[in-house]
Amino acid sequence: MVRNSLHQHSRSSFSVLVGVLILAGAVPALASEDAGLHDLANNDVANVASLQRGARNFVNYCQGCHSAKYVRYNQLARDLGMTEDQVIHNLMFGAARPTETMDIAMRPADGQRWFGIAPPDLSLMARSRGPNHIYNFLRSFYLDPARPSGVNNLMLPNAAMPDVLWELHGLQKAKFEEEEHKGATQLVFRKFEQVSPGKLTPEEYDEFVRDTVNFLDYIAEPMKLKRQSLGILVVAFLLVFGVFAYLLKQEIWKDVR
Repeated sequence: MVRNSLHQHSRSSFSVLVGVLILAGAVPALASEDAGLHDLANNDVANVASLQRGARNFVNYCQGCHSAKYVRYNQLARDLGMTEDQVIHNLMFGAARPTETMDIAMRPADGQRWFGIAPPDLSLMARSRGPNHIYNFLRSFYLDPARPSGVNNLMLPNAAMPDVLWELHGLQKAKFEEEEHKGATQLVFRKFEQVSPGKLTPEEYDEFVRDTVNFLDYIAEPMKLKRQSLGILVVAFLLVFGVFAYLLKQEIWKDVR
């Protein structure tokens, strides 16, 4: 696994992936629980290459502000098919030893002062929000001059985090239309309109986000693949045992018939 040169400059940015938000004041009423995107992430935690790319994305764009304090670097090496040297040279930027967890130097008090809320640890974010929510969240930033960061998010209105991935996907604005809903006029989201392109095509950016979400899904439950593989072995054993049990039953009861 090699570090993608596209991501080298990003360590200094305020890289907030998910959850840093302040619900401050009213936002345009989006009619309904149907507001937002509903695309499926379709990630696969069995795809090791995707997990490696997702780990690269995480340490370059997220770990400046977000920790994953329940995950150790040497565990990544084992689970992602990497050597410790590869992890040290490509993923460890703030840790001294592979046995350390993916923690960060930012103090919660500093995060509170800079963002209004301390950036959350992302170890269990995929279990809390779900991969599909995170996938859509990272694709839902749009220009909003009324916000301090100049952007808003369709999935989490008034999110305090900046759009740290804007160079990759470009800038877009959201198109809303007025609609009568239960006697009240509300703004309903219709579509995004590209304002300026990013370094990645929409398809490439979706794949970038999918890899990132895949990694977050993996760290939320590192034992998932082992649990699933063990389940397959148990089912296979029961099937084989069932066949032998049936043959034994036939042998024992043949004289009775």
